[in-house]
Amino acid sequence: MSSKPLNTVLITLLSIGFAIWLVIPFAMAVLWSLVDPSAPWTADQLLPPAMSFFRWRDMWAHSGLKQALLTSYSLAPLAAILCIALALPTSLALGRIRFPGREVAKMLCLLPLVVPGFVTSIFFSALLFALGLQNFRFGAIVFAHAVLFLPYAIRIMTVSFEQVRQDHIDAARDLGASPWARFTAAYLPALRPGIFATLLIVFIQSIEEFAIAYIVGSPEIVTIPTLLYAALGQDFVRPNAAVLSLILVVPNVLLMLILEKLLKSANPTLSSGKG
Repeated sequence: MSSKPLNTVLITLLSIGFAIWLVIPFAMAVLWSLVDPSAPWTADQLLPPAMSFFRWRDMWAHSGLKQALLTSYSLAPLAAILCIALALPTSLALGRIRFPGREVAKMLCLLPLVVPGFVTSIFFSALLFALGLQNFRFGAIVFAHAVLFLPYAIRIMTVSFEQVRQDHIDAARDLGASPWARFTAAYLPALRPGIFATLLIVFIQSIEEFAIAYIVGSPEIVTIPTLLYAALGQDFVRPNAAVLSLILVVPNVLLMLILEKLLKSANPTLSSGKG
């Protein structure tokens, strides 16, 4: 009985923190995106005096939003697929092979996450020009995003490979299954949630990445983040920036909800064909 008041207090504090951290900024972004240019929203007014979808229509018709959307949503899936392809050999080794220093190797794979994004961006930009690939900026950004987010992919896929049960692999081999049949029967059920989670995480990270897309791709390639930073830095038109922020954030929130369901489905006890 004594724990009930404490639980109530904790839930209340969590709700307040959630509102401050997410609900209020999101609501402010929605309001700013609906401010009509005929009546500016000033600090002495609680709500915008006039609201309309003018900013949305104007951004769609008179900015680089269409091209930025096309570029961002073309880069992200290609980067995600390439990233998981590059991560699979290392993940297989770390997840299935026992060797001295394996845990240290797992930690070393995460070290690139501490390198600032602009440092990586400058490196890839210099490499691009050194190799004479200035005219292949799109491919360079795809490759850079895939390499940049490899630590996420390696970590998730390593855990997925660790969930594969050796007795299922041995049983499939003893029954004469081909390598592909062994993979689909023993490996794939355990790997499927990790594959989907990796693809979604890299997709979201690629959509939101600014430094590489700006340094390597500018000025030919424009993504949603580069367009957003331009709106914030050049003219500082807050309603336009709010529109771009919502376009950037809302799809990613939906994808994160999908990712949450995928991670909940990654139950090791159900990862075999006998679930």
